[in-house]
Amino acid sequence: MTRRIDLNADLGEEITDDAALLAVVTSANVACGYHAGTPETMRRVCEEAARRGVAVGAQVSYLDREHFGRRPLDVEPSLLREHVFDQVGQLCDIAEAAGTTVSYVKPHGALYNRVVTDADQAAAVLAGSGDLPVLGLPGGVLLALATEAGRAVWREGFPDRGYTSDGRLVPRDQPGALVHDRDEVAANAVRLAESVDSVCVHGDSVGAVAAAVAVRRTLEDAGWVLEPFGR
Repeated sequence: MTRRIDLNADLGEEITDDAALLAVVTSANVACGYHAGTPETMRRVCEEAARRGVAVGAQVSYLDREHFGRRPLDVEPSLLREHVFDQVGQLCDIAEAAGTTVSYVKPHGALYNRVVTDADQAAAVLAGSGDLPVLGLPGGVLLALATEAGRAVWREGFPDRGYTSDGRLVPRDQPGALVHDRDEVAANAVRLAESVDSVCVHGDSVGAVAAAVAVRRTLEDAGWVLEPFGR
């Protein structure tokens, strides 16, 4: 039986080589302007993703470009719903013009961590993103609510991040939050692939492309076929 896994990365954040990363990953979480990105970066990523057959997802976040969307914020659910709707809508228009579609939604940064445990914030993200499939952390409130609503959900793992004993991500300001050794990241990806639908390699580092290449090669060597989830 063929084993299939998706490899996703954050793109359009004006940090890494998007074109090079799109040659490696199978799904692209495109920054929608609230933590990073511009209409032009969105367009470029969507066009290249369409050319390569890479799935496009809306990477939604709190409105916080100054802190790259990683500062915890208390946003009223009604306003967060509007912000998510705005981000998804803008990317959908750009993706359609580029010859592709937005096929899922994934929160970013502080919002990603918040919706693991906060039902109100998670519900706002779902309300603002229509019926799009949801990519997120296994065991969190966001995926549970999406499942209850009949939405497709995709579980992801982070080979370049540390985990707590309860399956949450170690906060970035604590020891062990980031895994820097490329071989260790690749080995973690193979281990995580057994229990998730997608493996995420962060795109906001200088070595993002090399890390993604190592992860892909190691997964393929382990017998995994890489393709966008849901296909």
